[in-house]
Amino acid sequence: MEEDVEVSAKTVEEAIEKGLAELGLERDQVRVEILSPGRAGLFGIGGDDVRVRLVSVGAVSAEQPPPLVVPPAAVPPAPIPEDAAPHVERAIDYLRELLLLLDIEAEVRSRAPETPGDGQGRASAVLDVTGDDLAILIGRRGATLAAIQYLLNVIGNRESEGDFLVTLDVQGYRRRREEALLGLARRLADRVRQSGRPVTLEPMPSSERRIIHMALGDEQGISTYSVGEGEARKVVIAPSRPPQSGASGQPR
Repeated sequence: MEEDVEVSAKTVEEAIEKGLAELGLERDQVRVEILSPGRAGLFGIGGDDVRVRLVSVGAVSAEQPPPLVVPPAAVPPAPIPEDAAPHVERAIDYLRELLLLLDIEAEVRSRAPETPGDGQGRASAVLDVTGDDLAILIGRRGATLAAIQYLLNVIGNRESEGDFLVTLDVQGYRRRREEALLGLARRLADRVRQSGRPVTLEPMPSSERRIIHMALGDEQGISTYSVGEGEARKVVIAPSRPPQSGASGQPR
């Protein structure tokens, strides 16, 4: 099953980078169609953005992802908290029941979060689902995956006394997406430094915006913030402003 996305930006290259991040794919795994070449405005005012469509091709897709290879961590991930373990096990049971109802054969395993995309520091565990032909569990741009994760957490919070959160991943989709976002963030940060102009990304869910913010949190000369509301909320990567003379504290 092909996936595609349409994105707009000031340049073709920037639009392609945004589309790759949305699909969680590399450049050689997509076909690029230029829908509109854009139009420069008079004296830099007005004009139209470039608009492109990226269509997934090649060997790597949501249906047939590459083996998930996690680089060795400098510090081993913390184990699943003992008090959360029973709730995690129930979440696994609910998920297996759902897979059974959908007539999907898959394996479910739990592990501790290892990266920001896993929900490190927030989630109690990651539930990894592996098997064949699991694209239906991911959905377009991960929408189905997000919906199932939300359902598991709603059920889990009804039965737990405190906040309960698990991250759901299918065939390493979230890890690939996180790696694509990290690459995009670094490339755009370099562009912002060189141009001195901010770049606004496409709308993203809060979990993906968090990845961008954390990735660039210590980048010299770069600041990030979010704008918009609800599903339209997006990240802005901007040059950080030097403190004004005589000012105390951090610039707002």
